[in-house]
Amino acid sequence: MKTKKFFLAAATLATGALVLSGCSGNGGGGGDAGGEGDGGLIGVAMPTQSSERWIQDGNAVKEALEAEGYTVDLQYAEDDIPTQVSQIENMITKGAEALIVASIDGTTLSEVLQDAADADIPVIAYDRLIRDTENVDYYATFDNFLVGQQQARSVLNGLGLTDLEGEPLADAPAGPFNIELFAGSLDDNNAFFFWEGAMEEFQPLIDDGTLVVQSGQTDIEQAATLRWDGETAQSRMENILTADYSDGTQVDAVLSPYDGISRGIISALTDAGYSTGEEWPVISGQDAEVDSVKAILSGEQYATIFKDTRELAAVAADMAVALLNGEEPEVNDTETYENGVKVVPSYLLDPVPVVADNVESSLVDSGYWTAEELGL
Repeated sequence: MKTKKFFLAAATLATGALVLSGCSGNGGGGGDAGGEGDGGLIGVAMPTQSSERWIQDGNAVKEALEAEGYTVDLQYAEDDIPTQVSQIENMITKGAEALIVASIDGTTLSEVLQDAADADIPVIAYDRLIRDTENVDYYATFDNFLVGQQQARSVLNGLGLTDLEGEPLADAPAGPFNIELFAGSLDDNNAFFFWEGAMEEFQPLIDDGTLVVQSGQTDIEQAATLRWDGETAQSRMENILTADYSDGTQVDAVLSPYDGISRGIISALTDAGYSTGEEWPVISGQDAEVDSVKAILSGEQYATIFKDTRELAAVAADMAVALLNGEEPEVNDTETYENGVKVVPSYLLDPVPVVADNVESSLVDSGYWTAEELGL
């Protein structure tokens, strides 16, 4: 945990170039004004509908707020920063009394959030920290450092080195194992927490030679995947396989921070001639998306991290309702999430690692997915 502030600083430095190169996107997004309530209007800005999880997040937040009597303006910006800024501006113009924002790039909203502050509209950052502004009041998210640790531990578990809690196994193989590392988008503050948590688990094993990164790409800037895009990850994995594994050396494991990235990695491995079985690499993930859970059940992906969006939505909705009722929202962290201007009071939820053995107990028994949806 001691180097978190370093990575937050690195995020700030790294995003400058990405903001310039990443502002063009797929254009506008859809909106849903929600049901009519008597509690006022709350704006909910989500990044994209191209990811299954953000659709679920948006719907869950909307339902939670409507249950409290609020009208909800739910908007998706399809990963286009100007579109998200415009959507938030429109929410302010329409008289939103609070804003819940899952940012595309957490460094690009300072001006529009100043407009919100000028109108006395409280702002809740949803899962992605909004940076470089004092005008974010609260943050609802998961323990993102723990998410990264769990991703690494799931890889080590798949290699037979540790249990899912990271405890070494008595009969662990000696290795070495060839591993490649993928990170999320550098304009998302969470990517740095995921990376740091994972590297805390991996670095001692890299140092002692148990894990070998054949590509030599061990910095987050080298491993980053802009916009968490699966095709970008697939292309990078293809390049690594061509450059560093064309002599017949096998990849034993791949750290992936998100299920969509995992699917891109799987496509690259399949195209390179890998097939599921004993020599198929151990691949991590995050978000428990249906296609990736099915991939876990079929042996293509080893694990994912389940972040129950229903719980996160409830926390964010409760924060907004409390603020509008003149109350202080519940938080459980007032130290970790420094956004470049201030420490944002936060509520952190616990993530759950999922492998084939606990798919049913974690995802089906909780009602997150049905057995039919997962093909069970």
